[in-house]
Amino acid sequence: MVQVIQNEAATAAANFTLHDVAPWAGTDFEALNHATHGLDAPFGVIDLRALATNAHAMLQRAGGVPIRVASKSIRVRSVLESVLALPGYAGVLAYTLREAIWLVQPGSADVVVGYPTVDLEAIGELVADPRLAQQITLMVDSVDHLDAVDAVIRPSKRPAVRVAIDQDMSLRSSILGHIGVRRSPIHDPHEAFELAAAIVRRPGFALVGMMGYEAQIAGLGNAPIGKPVMGFILRLLQFMSTAELQERRGAAVASVRSIADLEFVNGGGTGSLESTSADASVTEIAAGSGLFAPTLFDNYAHFRHAPAALFALAVVRRPTPTVATLMGGGWIASGPTGADRSPAPVHPAGLKFLPREGAGEVQTPVTGAAAASLAIGDRVWFRHTKAGELSEHVNEFVVVDGDRAVGTVPTYRGEGKVFL
Repeated sequence: MVQVIQNEAATAAANFTLHDVAPWAGTDFEALNHATHGLDAPFGVIDLRALATNAHAMLQRAGGVPIRVASKSIRVRSVLESVLALPGYAGVLAYTLREAIWLVQPGSADVVVGYPTVDLEAIGELVADPRLAQQITLMVDSVDHLDAVDAVIRPSKRPAVRVAIDQDMSLRSSILGHIGVRRSPIHDPHEAFELAAAIVRRPGFALVGMMGYEAQIAGLGNAPIGKPVMGFILRLLQFMSTAELQERRGAAVASVRSIADLEFVNGGGTGSLESTSADASVTEIAAGSGLFAPTLFDNYAHFRHAPAALFALAVVRRPTPTVATLMGGGWIASGPTGADRSPAPVHPAGLKFLPREGAGEVQTPVTGAAAASLAIGDRVWFRHTKAGELSEHVNEFVVVDGDRAVGTVPTYRGEGKVFL
């Protein structure tokens, strides 16, 4: 639900939709400041026009292949609901079983857990409720994951548990080695078939799907700013990887379909909507980061989404005439440690972190051309590196349409849920 903001305060409940929203025409920070006047920083904002623009752009890029929304990249239940209300989006890719159970209980009808689970208590809750067992699919890449379910309760005492096989989509190069992420041990078609056969033989399980995430395409920007040669190499590498994985995934899916009636084959992510949708073996694409469009997704040659989630910090100190200190700011993204994991100050333009301090746990000093003009109480606007992780730092987002705040929506954290 959304709480309507009248002047400075949230006072009532309302709903929002992504239908018939005015197109995004660029981030207007003057309008954002007007819409959020009177609010104390830090706070997060969702630009409704940017969110709607991104949601429709992703559908166009997917070329008619349904998109399953990756919840880890959102972590705001009302946003998930608003996106799923658009034709072309279907189902949720959750990141933990406990989250999937929480999402299904109020009404979500199709949730795939994108990662294996050994949460025995949550497995017990799943198999104790036939409705949950019918609407949630677990991810497996080993018979050990089946054993974890059977350890909770024998197959004869529970409904069949829906499972999907996670196939490794990384590129294995004789020259460059492993390119991608370390996920499933199931890489080749014969390995997928062997696991599928083991699942089919096991009582108490229903093999209903397959999944493969091509991180080296979907999650790797191929046009890094100021590095044209590196961009060319990355695009060439992605082209080679796309051809290889389409052949390998197609063979694996065909072999598994020979013994199991698969309901879905999931692939891809925000960065690979075009190439994954061109894979005939794929029936749906998992994506979510493109909805909020964090800075990690700025460096792609073939698309550019609108920044839809931002946050504001307040100036609380002026230690020197050229430095302004902000309250908070150390909202560092996961992944390989580096400068690109820090949030990016985007307004006023020209601000940067101090090299020896960076984004701080409690306070963040910034310098640059605009720092001298900042007064205590002024705001500095930031973008996060990764989409859903911003939601772990705020209890709610203010939803803004142009220069008007239309309400607030709680994050998972704001609803008292932190699943990881």
